[in-house]
Amino acid sequence: MPDDAQAQAPLETVLKDEIIRMYQEVADRPEGEYHFYHGREAAELFGYEPRWLDRAPPGAVASFAGVGNPHLRSAIRAGETVLDLGSGAGLDAIIASWSSGPTGKVIGVDLNPTMCLKAQAHAAASGSTLQCHQGQMENIPLPDGSVDVVISNGVVNLSFRKRKVIEELFRVLRPGGRLSITDIVSAKQLSQSIVNDPKLWAS
Repeated sequence: MPDDAQAQAPLETVLKDEIIRMYQEVADRPEGEYHFYHGREAAELFGYEPRWLDRAPPGAVASFAGVGNPHLRSAIRAGETVLDLGSGAGLDAIIASWSSGPTGKVIGVDLNPTMCLKAQAHAAASGSTLQCHQGQMENIPLPDGSVDVVISNGVVNLSFRKRKVIEELFRVLRPGGRLSITDIVSAKQLSQSIVNDPKLWAS
């Protein structure tokens, strides 16, 4: 009889494909209609400063699909190394780079290599430099103790293995490092029909 991980593997694969498809679509067609907040309207709703949104490349702002504002508590200092887990089109990484400055470094990790290229292009257009690695949040492609701050915006909830994700975040953080994560939580047990719906998981 398969264990829970084996039983979930097919659904996890479907979910991964749906996540890639969904957020690629938002990046490619930000003017489209989606059943979640996105773009400048969402960023303003979550308290992003208008001057950030005016300064960032329009494509990065239009493709924003976060669920909160990790910059409110990240307290990024000049010279720090920042990981943006699930960097998407790059808006959060770009804002982080303004705080870490030329002596710091921002590293993105995203499931979708196309989104990595898009985020790097947006960062370059803003005068920032972004390293972006394709990878899974359950197996972050960075060495132990290599970052000072982790930011993430609406990404951890997409994983079937959230405990593993948190373990990975603590693995890559240096001693005394910081996490600033905004995400979705549910106080109720989700119905099986929701759990089994990749479109609802991915949004």
